[in-house]
Amino acid sequence: MDVDLNNLPVIHNEAAQRFELLVDGARALLTYRRFPDRILLVHTEVPQPFESHGIAARLSRFALDFARANRLRVVPLCAYVSSFIQKHPEYQDLVAPDDLQKLLSR
Repeated sequence: MDVDLNNLPVIHNEAAQRFELLVDGARALLTYRRFPDRILLVHTEVPQPFESHGIAARLSRFALDFARANRLRVVPLCAYVSSFIQKHPEYQDLVAPDDLQKLLSR
């Protein structure tokens, strides 16, 4: 893959409730459901040719930074986002203590 992912912008498609990254005409996305005090991160999808290039991590980081900036509690329903939070302790404070305990015990 010749594309420099660091230069590709993550787009917040608020109407569709998802964060998107366009790579060579293909769309990677992380869908969410937003509530006044929390955001449920539901599903991450990366087109097969672009898997294992850090795209899901980039979307996850963007979504978690968005949650922090908007003071939202994170509910990671997506298995990838749960795994990402386990590996990146700097985001664990965004998850409610009870949810975090379950997440870290998996």
